[in-house]
Amino acid sequence: MTALVQRQIPRPAEILELAKFKKPQLNGRRRRLAEALTIHDLRDIARRRTPRAVFDYTDGAAEGELSLARARQAFEDVEFHPSILRSVPEVNTGTTVFGGFSALPFGIAPTGFTRLMHTEGESAGAGAAAAAGIPFTLSTLGTASIETVKAANPAGRNWFQLYVMRDREISYGLVRRAAEAGFDTLFFTVDTPVAGARLRDKRNGFSIPPQLTPTTVLNTLPRPRWWWDFLTTPKLEFASLTSTGGTVGELLDSAMDPSIGYEDLAVIREMWPGRLVVKGVQNVEDAKTLADLGVDGIVLSNHGGRQLDRAPVPFHLLPKVVKEVGTDMEIAIDTGIMHGADIVAAVALGARFTLVGRAYLYGLMAGGREGVDRAVHILSDQIVRTMKLLQVSCLEELTPRHVTQLTRTTPLLP
Repeated sequence: MTALVQRQIPRPAEILELAKFKKPQLNGRRRRLAEALTIHDLRDIARRRTPRAVFDYTDGAAEGELSLARARQAFEDVEFHPSILRSVPEVNTGTTVFGGFSALPFGIAPTGFTRLMHTEGESAGAGAAAAAGIPFTLSTLGTASIETVKAANPAGRNWFQLYVMRDREISYGLVRRAAEAGFDTLFFTVDTPVAGARLRDKRNGFSIPPQLTPTTVLNTLPRPRWWWDFLTTPKLEFASLTSTGGTVGELLDSAMDPSIGYEDLAVIREMWPGRLVVKGVQNVEDAKTLADLGVDGIVLSNHGGRQLDRAPVPFHLLPKVVKEVGTDMEIAIDTGIMHGADIVAAVALGARFTLVGRAYLYGLMAGGREGVDRAVHILSDQIVRTMKLLQVSCLEELTPRHVTQLTRTTPLLP
């Protein structure tokens, strides 16, 4: 039988042509980050490099963590409908939101106690936002001052997330400082009258600042760099709280006020010179009320699943709210975003903008400022690739026809 392929002894020159050796990356942090291809990869690195209590504070949610799981599942249960034979050599990911420009359809969400995740904290997030041309949002419970964030992002867009606390003067003072620092948008947050039951934190005995106990010491041994950074850098400073001792729940309950109402919104609106956005809206009726009041925008959010477990999934709520009030104010969305395709789907269904919290924090824990840059880069690449595969050249071309929301949580009708 005649051989189909003639064999020969390989020539050394031909073998050398196949040999491609990359220059080794000796910097361990950069090597780890370069190997991270998804936000989930960054999460895995963050879990290995961060003490369990700190990682669980970031990664966890309230009670059974059903709200967070459902929010992430909602984005996974998306079916895209691409067009064909359209010339899309480049895509434009820029958008306008709340009176200004963003180079990407997402910004960095407000997160509390951020320097616990990594000592670079909010400065890393604000610096990465400046480099990417996207907004950065500072939390009332952030561990960097308003002025520090402004210094880290001097020419970019800075937003401030406000809790109206029992001592109203503390909140009013923060509003004035944010305005004086040139922050252009204020998030009036309405979904935290009291702290949610974050069971991971309770089981870990997590407190602010972390306490050295036999358990934490044992958990520290394989993560000495985190503790070295924590112990050799300036003491945590909060945007509002003068006392930092106690569990997260105790701190929140001592600061938050379940009696806040629409009159507080009116007071803040009178004080604030920029765009006023209400964060934490979870039903159509409240969205319509806020539209009637003339606020500039809302954020559909269940606080990352960290407050009321079994709360509505913001992504499922989005089309209904857009239908009712989408022409009256801008709508943003957060909770559960782990991929650039999640952001594209939200924009297609009418969201003007999205906010990423954990996705950014996983990068921060994985590698400080470089880790945040990597998280932004991963999401940006995924957005661009998804848009090209859908064959749309700009965000304005995304419409509901590009997306079908599949659901596993169809309500039972009476």
